Amino acid sequence: MAHLTLMHKQQGVVLIVALIMVIAITGIAVTLMSSSSVDIKITNAAQEREAAENKLIGDVQNVIANEAKKLGNSRFFFSRGQVPETGLDLGNTNDTSNTMFNKNEGPLALRCPRRFDDTAGLRCNMVEINSVIEYGSKSKHNLTITTGIAQEMLSLNSGN
Repeated sequence: MAHLTLMHKQQGVVLIVALIMVIAITGIAVTLMSSSSVDIKITNAAQEREAAENKLIGDVQNVIANEAKKLGNSRFFFSRGQVPETGLDLGNTNDTSNTMFNKNEGPLALRCPRRFDDTAGLRCNMVEINSVIEYGSKSKHNLTITTGIAQEMLSLNSGN
């Protein structure tokens, strides 16, 4: 009978130890689950940014191609006086807004960036296109790409 009395006293201790183990394992599981949800949010944000960047690059290429199709009527040929200081709106392409700025420092076109030998009489009209896309939930993030364009032109005022 003494043996049964001893077992009867130990049954409550096993229950308490088991409950402590369940609480500890539950705490570890909750911590792991919350950290994995943060990882998922970070991954989704990176994917959204990458998708917006790829879309923006395509839109920039479309703007340049559409302007190049205009040949002599292209706004890339506009002189500094024809482009306002605040920029010239090139319109929206999909979700991208595009603004062109003239980067010539004076009234005349600049020497072109050298690729090979300098060509007499050849000058460049330097323009810059800022393209902006909004992305993310509620469009609260902006991504901007700035593209520089050197449009080659013949100049009678080049002094060569």
